[in-house]
Formats: sequence, structure tokens, C-alpha cells
Amino acid sequence: MVDYTRFIVRDPAICGGSPVVKGTRVTIRTVLASLAEGASVEEILADYPTLTEEDVRAVIAFAAVSAEEDLPLSPIPEVA
Repeated sequence: MVDYTRFIVRDPAICGGSPVVKGTRVTIRTVLASLAEGASVEEILADYPTLTEEDVRAVIAFAAVSAEEDLPLSPIPEVA
């Protein structure tokens, strides 16, 4: 998996502290929303020319790790 820590930063002075791709103001949320809407990596790169394919892969890796850490557990049903 891509070492996303080289590509993703948080700075309170940039986009209100939302995680962004390093050296840009493109938020992780923006890239993930584009992917969720069905955009290809090539389309994202065309829309955000400051990004590289490796940046997009890092965003996906970041999301995968975040989902693993924050995945809510379903409550265990009570047995009557």
C-alpha cells in the first residue's frame, strides 16, 4: 500500500485544517467525492492538474486506513 503520510497533510491554515494533498489545496474529501461519483483517476487528474496519480492512490490508501480505524461496529442484538 502507498505510504500516504508522504502525500497527505493537515494544516490549520490550509482549508480549515481538513486533510489535503501536500502542496495543494485539494482536500481528501474532494478526491474521494469524485471517485464516489464515478470519476476515473484520469478524469480527476484532468480536473486537478496539480495532482499526480500517486497522489490519488495516496488518498485511497488514507481512506482505507481511516475506514479501518473508524468503522463503526453494529450493535449486538439482544436475545430475548
